Amino acid sequence: MTARGAAGRCPPTTWLSRLLLLVCLLVSRSITEEVSERCSHMIGNGHLQFLQQLIDSQMETSCQIAFEFVDQEQLKDPVCYLKKAFLLVQDIMEDTMRFKDNTPNANVIVTLQELSLRLSSCFTKDYEEQDKACVRTFHETPLQLLEKIKNVFNETKNLLKKDWNVFSKNCNKSFEKCSSQGHDRQQEGPSDPQLPGFVFRLLVPSIILVLLAVGGLLFYRQRWRSHREPQTVDSPMERPEGSPLTQDEDRQVELPV
Repeated sequence: MTARGAAGRCPPTTWLSRLLLLVCLLVSRSITEEVSERCSHMIGNGHLQFLQQLIDSQMETSCQIAFEFVDQEQLKDPVCYLKKAFLLVQDIMEDTMRFKDNTPNANVIVTLQELSLRLSSCFTKDYEEQDKACVRTFHETPLQLLEKIKNVFNETKNLLKKDWNVFSKNCNKSFEKCSSQGHDRQQEGPSDPQLPGFVFRLLVPSIILVLLAVGGLLFYRQRWRSHREPQTVDSPMERPEGSPLTQDEDRQVELPV
């Protein structure tokens, strides 16, 4: 073979590399389409019905539980809000929402935990330093907590249907704003959002007790006065000086014998 002929032919490695590149592109495209299809339809209406069953089975009570959740007043971006809320919902289902084993409610929680694990592939993770940013402690009833969780799953479902890759958004800047706001609040002084309700619950019974005590004193005083008035009328020692009866008695004493 001449040098010219050798130069006119491509080495076998060139064709092999092109073939491998083509295969990689086809595989990556198929994987992307598979992930897109999976994320878009991962949350079904059945999952939302499970959550509604949990809500309907809860007893109405004024007892409150403490849990950490996203402060929506600080985090306005809906995508970043759901990214943060999704991670917190996983912790809540693991640590807070506990039911007796092998009951319908416990089985629903297990199903939702498995769903959240599969959904993790649809979310990109931000810096771990921002884990507590935009988060505060809530004191609410179990019913209110379940409604929050259902809202998170419902909104996540709607956004994933519109764009399966929506939660790849980088939210570090939004989380940093929350961190700076939290630092400013600490400098201004701690504020407890539950304090007004606590003061109200403490103040109302105190006012009722004071009113009952005053009412009891007034009632006792009225009965004491009503009990004393007949004795005052019947007692001759209480007659005022100069009354007709007193003057007659004085005349009888002054009469000569």
